[in-house]
Amino acid sequence: MRQHLHISGRVQGVGFRFFARDHARRLGIKGHVRNLADGGVEVMAEADSSILDQFIACLKKGPALAAVQSVKSSPVLSTRSFNTFEIRS
Repeated sequence: MRQHLHISGRVQGVGFRFFARDHARRLGIKGHVRNLADGGVEVMAEADSSILDQFIACLKKGPALAAVQSVKSSPVLSTRSFNTFEIRS
């Protein structure tokens, strides 16, 4: 299963992308994370639904300096697979 996530709040300049990458790799999630021009963070995550639920719960908390206001998710249909989880610019 693949999810597209948009995280808003104080999520840039607080290590959020590194936090997301580290948790994704620990959980075996593939995909990417990047900052958005609107001040939010975008995550594309691919894993079993139960693993994605755990990951989203982590993202809702964020790193210590973050203040997550919302995590919006939507499923994505795709035949392409990711090989790893990386930070994109």
